[in-house]
Formats: sequence, structure tokens, C-alpha cells
Amino acid sequence: MSAKPKNPKVDPKAPVHVTASDLHGHGVVFCPNPKMPLWSAHPKVYLDVAKTGEASCPYCGTHYVLSGPVPAGH
Repeated sequence: MSAKPKNPKVDPKAPVHVTASDLHGHGVVFCPNPKMPLWSAHPKVYLDVAKTGEASCPYCGTHYVLSGPVPAGH
């Protein structure tokens, strides 16, 4: 019998797609994000996804991908 994941909708290897409305400040997202479970907490880091369209967290490896256009001014 295999153990069931606590949240089957969360795939830790899948990229997290973010849109312009998810960006903070000058085109950054932060990790861990509010949708992550508490057990995955680590120091908050700010990742610039507006610059290249993607970024990876140096702590947990979560990969963020910007979906859609970069907002003006970023």
C-alpha cells in the first residue's frame, strides 16, 4: 500500500506559473509563496522573473515561470 500525498494537487517538480498580477515591486515573486505548505518554509527570497521570464529558488528549487507579457515598467 502506498502513502497518499497530503495535497495531490501540488506537484513539487512542476513549475509555478505566475502572471503580471502576481509580481511584487520590480517584477519579483517571493519564495516560499503563500500557497506552499508550512513544512516547506525557508527564508524568504525574492526572485526576479520579469528579467528573463523565469527563476528558481536557491533553497527549495521551485521553478517560477512568467506566463504572459511582462508588465510595462519592469
